[in-house]
Amino acid sequence: MAKAALIGGVTYTAVRLGRYGRRLLRQPRIPTLLTLTTPEAVTHTGYELAVANLRAGIEKRLLLDGREKSILCAGRRNFREPWARDFSFASYGLLALDEVQTVKETLEAFLYYQGPGGQFPVKIHSTAVLDRYLHSFLGREQPTIAPLRPKYITAHNTISLDGNSLLVIAALHYVRQTGDAEFIHTHWGALKRALHWLNDHVYPDDGLLHQSAFTDWADSVGRTGRVLYTNVLYWKALHDMSAICAQYNLHGEAECGQRAVAIGEAIQSHFWRENLGYFITSETFTFLSSSGNLLAIAWGLATPAQANTILDRMAEFGMADPVPTQVTHLPYPKKMVALENRLAGIPEYHTHAAWLWLGAWHVIALARSGRHDQANTLLQRIYQIICRDGIVHEVYGRNGKPLATFWYTAEAPLTWNAGMIVYAQQQLETVNREP
Repeated sequence: MAKAALIGGVTYTAVRLGRYGRRLLRQPRIPTLLTLTTPEAVTHTGYELAVANLRAGIEKRLLLDGREKSILCAGRRNFREPWARDFSFASYGLLALDEVQTVKETLEAFLYYQGPGGQFPVKIHSTAVLDRYLHSFLGREQPTIAPLRPKYITAHNTISLDGNSLLVIAALHYVRQTGDAEFIHTHWGALKRALHWLNDHVYPDDGLLHQSAFTDWADSVGRTGRVLYTNVLYWKALHDMSAICAQYNLHGEAECGQRAVAIGEAIQSHFWRENLGYFITSETFTFLSSSGNLLAIAWGLATPAQANTILDRMAEFGMADPVPTQVTHLPYPKKMVALENRLAGIPEYHTHAAWLWLGAWHVIALARSGRHDQANTLLQRIYQIICRDGIVHEVYGRNGKPLATFWYTAEAPLTWNAGMIVYAQQQLETVNREP
């Protein structure tokens, strides 16, 4: 009897499981975002994901003086902290979404921690490197209870030249978009000190910034000397300071304006190569790097003729394939790449890998050069990638997938990328409405 009961129970259970399995398998599959069938659906979904990913980085955090600020973190897993560089670019998207308070308060947080000589922190954080890595590696959220404190030196024991320029640019963009006269009058002296700090790193003969290894956004590459990207940012900061001076009757308009013109001319003289059709990366590397070239186009430093040849070269080199847009059209020599990147299996992180913030500036450069159809197509491809993954990743490999190894997983979401995509959408809509 016991054996019969056991067999009966097993049979009953098997029948029930079989029926359950058939019912389960008859249910339609959850549609992936790849099944979006119209360009409009892809655009809508991709944009909404970028918006959500950007806003996901907004948090309330404490400063060392006890004040609470609404700040933008660079990410959630690896970078749950405000970085000067990441925030400055992402602030374009935040302002496009009317997230004015977060932009203002993150700027105030960096201004609070500005050094007496004018240096801004590379980032403001509350978690040590090893602690942060272990939380990330084990899939745990980083703690956010401790107050944010400044870090002025990078992991490579260097300073960050582009961070200083970018925070000035972000602050001035905030003022232009909001008309916040009180902010600019309150912090004008701090912004001037930020530029004076950069003056200690210029060549006396041409005024261009001179950098040491691992000192800009491509901080896994030991490029030195005059670098295009860093100097385009320096020019933009001076150019915008001059414009704000005139608008708000502040001291320093002539000085900033004259220096901006001189730096612009020096960039043209030192970096432009007519035979190549683009601005070279640095004194050592004559290949095309997208960051400096695209920013030169988007911000009006490049002439219309230069802009068109740069964009043509980028298309010839396939720099937007398979993901918009690759950092360079040729890789840096391995000996120039930081040892930790090589050990982690990601030597391409700042070479031929692709970043969507660069793709966003690529869209803007195309649009501002009158190539509206190409700009729309490129942005649509960016949205397809976001829809495929359901999130905005940090960086993508040559296979078109998010960069990942045993030791490293790309941040997701990355607010820098998400913010720039939101801004690119706004800019493209503006250009498309123009007659």
